Amino acid sequence: MCGAVAWLSGGDEGYRLIVREAKSIGELTTWGLIATFFFVGAGNPSVVRTQSDAGSIRGVVVDQLGGRLPATVALVRDGRSGATTETDATGEFEFAELVSGRYRVQAAAAGFQTALSEAVYVGMGQVEIELALYLGPLKQHVVVTANAAATTQSRVGAPVTVIDRADLDAIGKLDVLEALRTVPGIQVLQTGQRGGTAALFVRGGAADFNKVLVDGIPANDIGGAFDFGSLSAAGVESVEVLRTTNSVQHGSDALSAVINVTTRRGRTRIPELSYSIDGGNLGSFRQELAVGGVVGRFDYFLDVSRFDTDNDLPNNAFRNNTVAGRFGVALGSATDLSVTVRRIDSTVGLPGAILFNGLVDDSSQDAELTFVGVTATSQFNDRLQMTVRFASNDQSLHFVNESPTGEPFDPVGFGANFLGDPVTITGANGFTTGGRAIMDFGGLYPSVFDSGTSRRSVSGQVVYRLTDMLDVSSGARFEREKGTQDGSFGGSSTERTNVGSFFEARASLGNRVYLIGGSGFEDNEIFGFAVTPRVSATVYLRQPSPEPSMFGDTKVTFNAGRGIKAPVVFEELNSLFVLLDGLSGGTAVITDAGIEPIGPEWSKSIDVGVEQGLWNNQVRARVTFFHSEFNDLIEFVSNFALPELGVPPSAAFAVPFGATVNASSYRARGIETSGDVVIGDALRVAASYMFLDTTVTESFSGSALFPSINPAFPGVEIGQFSPLVGARPFRRPTHSGNLLISYAGGPAHAALIVTFVGKSDDSTFLSDAFFGNSLLLPNWNLTDGYQKVDVSGSYELHPRLRWYLSIENLLDQDYIAAVGFPALPRTFRTGLTVKLGGESAAIP
Repeated sequence: MCGAVAWLSGGDEGYRLIVREAKSIGELTTWGLIATFFFVGAGNPSVVRTQSDAGSIRGVVVDQLGGRLPATVALVRDGRSGATTETDATGEFEFAELVSGRYRVQAAAAGFQTALSEAVYVGMGQVEIELALYLGPLKQHVVVTANAAATTQSRVGAPVTVIDRADLDAIGKLDVLEALRTVPGIQVLQTGQRGGTAALFVRGGAADFNKVLVDGIPANDIGGAFDFGSLSAAGVESVEVLRTTNSVQHGSDALSAVINVTTRRGRTRIPELSYSIDGGNLGSFRQELAVGGVVGRFDYFLDVSRFDTDNDLPNNAFRNNTVAGRFGVALGSATDLSVTVRRIDSTVGLPGAILFNGLVDDSSQDAELTFVGVTATSQFNDRLQMTVRFASNDQSLHFVNESPTGEPFDPVGFGANFLGDPVTITGANGFTTGGRAIMDFGGLYPSVFDSGTSRRSVSGQVVYRLTDMLDVSSGARFEREKGTQDGSFGGSSTERTNVGSFFEARASLGNRVYLIGGSGFEDNEIFGFAVTPRVSATVYLRQPSPEPSMFGDTKVTFNAGRGIKAPVVFEELNSLFVLLDGLSGGTAVITDAGIEPIGPEWSKSIDVGVEQGLWNNQVRARVTFFHSEFNDLIEFVSNFALPELGVPPSAAFAVPFGATVNASSYRARGIETSGDVVIGDALRVAASYMFLDTTVTESFSGSALFPSINPAFPGVEIGQFSPLVGARPFRRPTHSGNLLISYAGGPAHAALIVTFVGKSDDSTFLSDAFFGNSLLLPNWNLTDGYQKVDVSGSYELHPRLRWYLSIENLLDQDYIAAVGFPALPRTFRTGLTVKLGGESAAIP
């Protein structure tokens, strides 16, 4: 925490000594945690045994702020209540002499919502449980992305949203990205239609500034990229979104957000099987089969799904096959071992920017993603918890352009390029241009590009409760990355070994003030050492109360942190240092010019917010001001611009075309507001709005130094491939928001989702037949805003049979999310879900 305070005061000098030791600390801590776990935890289950061989559950009931709470506690097994007891005055309880099996604990107290714990296996030992009760009907969750220890949202200052299984079922979406549209502060942009590249911009951050986890497994490609276009909601239990940097715990790539997708677990003694089948317009057809249950110490869940659609354009068919599974076993009474697998195989046709070309391209793309994780968590006692995880991430991409599309055009005899049809392009800013764009360049066909990455990591962390008011955590990670690229113009590869560690402390003062502070230490093979501090504070000016009141609790939050991101494979392999190093005599040029390897990208973020409970805790309103700076961003800089960075001409013109360097930066700030209302027992309304102000503060790309000018708009500077200094980053609308209304009463469920997106800056990215700028339009407000309205509903025809319907873009708006690529028109799906088994033995 001291290091974080030093950073906030404006200096990094306090880290120098710590950084020198970071690598050795990370390596030793990683293997030390693993050895300790197997020796003390999994290898010695007696550490949690009582004097007898009978099992027991011991625990404490707390309110949402962690205060001890007297309550009535009941034991639940196989969906049926058993023994009941009262806690003592400090909220503690115990159930002793229990036969082996899976149990849940239910707690109730006057004025609070009844709570039910997750299922735990009790063998010949003692299991520790902390059960939190909440005020009011608004849902609250235990979150894992905001800090090292799982914590209730009430005690976390960081902005976290959880989309649980009930939410996913209510909105009836196929894809995780569609559910993410309901999260405050997020802009979802899909290029074209289903299967197109889907990007997530969180509070103005770039699409590759998000750390994405699948069951705790880092799912990003090397350098932060993740395409949500093929991430199905099949088998997903919850999606947790942290909308601020947290590179302390999660390391590289967490510049602006952390998204964690969790797979479901089996919960019923009798196996539960469900099968869904539906179809719709545009050739859409989906099937999904899932089975899950528990057998003694073991639990299992497996989900297999397939979705096909033709979309609304030629050569745009999309197919997605997903297999998701989770298999667990209780080791003793202290350790939970879980194996998770998610395999995604997708194919999509790529018709290109039809609105700019007038023709359909014949390209296609196949993608395969496999995430495998083995996680072991031990709760040794009520003070010590340890987690060890092995994670594997394999991704491969195969792109092929079978043949050139368009009319050959070769005015100078250097080989033909291929032109699209004549088009007229009109931007939302009122500017219009027309002509024929280069659609495909000359060269060898089929044009093929293959890329593959693999990441293997082993990590561990310890959480220790020193006192009721102070927890400390420490962890480490060892990671091996490999990346390859191979195409029609040659191939290349890279390997990296990275080590990271972190330290974090969490303190509470009188159930009114909650503080988190820590630092992460990264030793990356590409950029070396880096330190990422973070602090978070929550202060209750008015504490929650079970007493009826128009005004409930008042919560003030503060967060500040530093994030970091490694270069992607292309950026590393095309960096000035690497390109020069590969040339004859390049080493001398590097030495003479003082050229260094490419460095990391950085972020500094801060936010301050107020959260207010209203109307007997049935309403919650939030407003947050945020400010982020993204620095040392990597961009491709031409030979002519490199000297402007201080690169000697001898180095700048020694490499062909140009190189990637840390050369740009921008800032993003704004106001995020949101509110939730629960009316009665069945109706929920949630809404959010974000005002976003973004500005490019530095850029040395060719477009910034030598802006493009369309002769039709003399004097108007245009950024062809990147925004100009002083302009907004592309695809970051100033205004955005969403509205969700859901109803769940009796056999009927229904949901309405409205997404609002304002105008944004962008570029056509086009070159005309002579490589000129006649097809460029001014960047400002090039892409129009839109409103997307979706509805879904379901009805229980029988306790084991449910009919459902989903309609997207209900108003059939002709909108464009990514300029040049038309989005889907109105689409609908309808079908049935049948469930067998499970319910009669389900733990509720």
